[in-house]
Amino acid sequence: MNIPFFTDYLMLSNPISIAIIAVFVLALIGIYVLQRKGTSFGNLVIIGTIVGAVLGIAVQIIAGFPDDPSKVVYIKESTKWFSLVGGGFIDLIRMLVIPIVFISIVHVILHMEAGANLKKLVVAMVSTNLGMVAVAAIVGLILGNAFGLGQGFDIVESGKKIREIKPMVDTFRALIPSNPIQAAAETNVIGIVVFAIILGSVARLLKKTGTNSMEIFTKLFDELHQLISWVADFIIGLMPYGVVALLASTLATRGVQAILDMGLFVVLLYVGLLIMFVVQAILIASFGYNPITYFKKAKAPLLLAFTSRSSMGVLPLTVETLTKRLGVNATTANTVASFGTTAGMQGCAGVFPALVVVYISNVANIPFDLTMYIMSVIVIAIGSVGIAGVPGTATMAASVSLSGTGLGAYFTSISPILAIDPLIDMGRTCLNVSGSLTNALVVDKIMGTIDKDAYNNPNEGRV
Repeated sequence: MNIPFFTDYLMLSNPISIAIIAVFVLALIGIYVLQRKGTSFGNLVIIGTIVGAVLGIAVQIIAGFPDDPSKVVYIKESTKWFSLVGGGFIDLIRMLVIPIVFISIVHVILHMEAGANLKKLVVAMVSTNLGMVAVAAIVGLILGNAFGLGQGFDIVESGKKIREIKPMVDTFRALIPSNPIQAAAETNVIGIVVFAIILGSVARLLKKTGTNSMEIFTKLFDELHQLISWVADFIIGLMPYGVVALLASTLATRGVQAILDMGLFVVLLYVGLLIMFVVQAILIASFGYNPITYFKKAKAPLLLAFTSRSSMGVLPLTVETLTKRLGVNATTANTVASFGTTAGMQGCAGVFPALVVVYISNVANIPFDLTMYIMSVIVIAIGSVGIAGVPGTATMAASVSLSGTGLGAYFTSISPILAIDPLIDMGRTCLNVSGSLTNALVVDKIMGTIDKDAYNNPNEGRV
């Protein structure tokens, strides 16, 4: 049916499109039936992930694994309808980010116990986050050099422009919100965290000194916190439906040839991520936590991160998992998790830019000596500050790292990597969120506020 009403408006011009969408709807109905029968939330998410993967691969098989799936009518049409559920779910959950960060941080500061040390919290958080990014960078650099990533490739030109590198002072200054309303509109999470900490701390000081009881202000944030928590519970409950659409769409729209062309990069990236998961497990084990318990309880936010490719979009679920299932203090959970969506992302701003630096140095035939190793680790760790946790920003982290290591002129040569970005972004984002979770556990142990009984409690709950 080559009629604009069907091809451009309804986007249902092909019988195969209708069949794929019908199967998709049946899958969602099946998850709803399982939910009504009392299937646990964690199992529903796993089922949704499997169903989404099978559906996405099935669409690719039907199309004969085309090099450019976007030109196949029924793939373009069906994935557009998938985006109504998948993209709609991400829009709903990202809608929560700014209000839940602001309200939660002010609320927890107002109810902090006497003697709580915010300065110690910030120092522990920053040092842990950036230290782990440095480790991730080292892993990426070693893997890339060990396997000669980029050797034998020719310089590839593209229309991509490198991000202009900023001085470190300007990067840190940009985190201070000159206009909190603008910071909220631009989803500047760190800016909102800074504003919320200042507002909550001053209100707490007024209560502590007896200058003002802040009774109405405190009650307002108590009620706002309860309201936003219930809204978050409702939206997070839609996650099993969202992951079906998100994963099916991602797998259906990526061509196999693009993956084969950059096969070594994909393999090394995921090997690096697995190594970092092991490093995280060793880290929390050294602080007295059972890693098996951690991965068992963290599976819901990790699966959502893998399918949604948005650290920021997973933030509400990350905080809820930390506080309700892992026994992390609310102050630590909200502060560390919020910081982790913008700085210290071990996948997008650690392993990935390190591999890109090695790839470009080999493509450009530039020797990678000890000085280059040290400079790369420092640049990658510091450059991880200010990278927003939304899909696609790993490219900015890579551009900053290339500029800082003197390879900025070769940025156009990363176009083959950008072609496979959605597939590698799933793993990167999963590691980002796991990094926020494990960093929060470490920081809370340093603060002495972790509830180990809650952490060790085998009760799964919903989240």
